Amino acid sequence: MDRNVRKERVGVVSSNKMEKTIVVSETYKQKHPLYGKFVKRTKKYVAHDEKNECNEGDKVRIMETRPMSKNKRWRVIEIIERAK
Repeated sequence: MDRNVRKERVGVVSSNKMEKTIVVSETYKQKHPLYGKFVKRTKKYVAHDEKNECNEGDKVRIMETRPMSKNKRWRVIEIIERAK
């Protein structure tokens, strides 16, 4: 029996002040329904960072997972790019 495909997101770490937890911001452009202009939108995800190795500004890939706390439903798969 196969398990369902899990959602993945790529974003930038905006906060790592918690223990084993980071906040990842994903920005995307969305077309305004009436005016047609593209507006920048940001979505935040609270993700589990088991080894506490992510820093602010890092580009990371996160994956959907079981609820780990009140707001935490994602976990870090890999760090794509370190902050400069």
